[in-house]
Amino acid sequence: MKDLFLQTLSLSKLRAQLPLLSRILAASLGGYMLSALFSVATLALPTSRPEAVLWGAQFSFLIWTATALGAFLARSATRAWIWLAISAGLCLLAIAAQGWMEAAR
Repeated sequence: MKDLFLQTLSLSKLRAQLPLLSRILAASLGGYMLSALFSVATLALPTSRPEAVLWGAQFSFLIWTATALGAFLARSATRAWIWLAISAGLCLLAIAAQGWMEAAR
């Protein structure tokens, strides 16, 4: 009986830590994914390709930092993941638009 109580207690502690773990994953892995997508999306800018790569590399650090801050400033971990998904979708849309423009040439 005592072992069952300890298992239940540890499960409740684990459930209490899940939102924090989710925010940490959103900040680290989500930030990396979003900064990588953003650096590729900068190729859609109307500049030369080397200049767009430079812009993407420079701003990827800013994007990753802003994502990490946003993951912990969001009201809930779910909102942080929703914000990440919307931002990633916008980057993917820019990448797709750039591909469509190159295919039309």
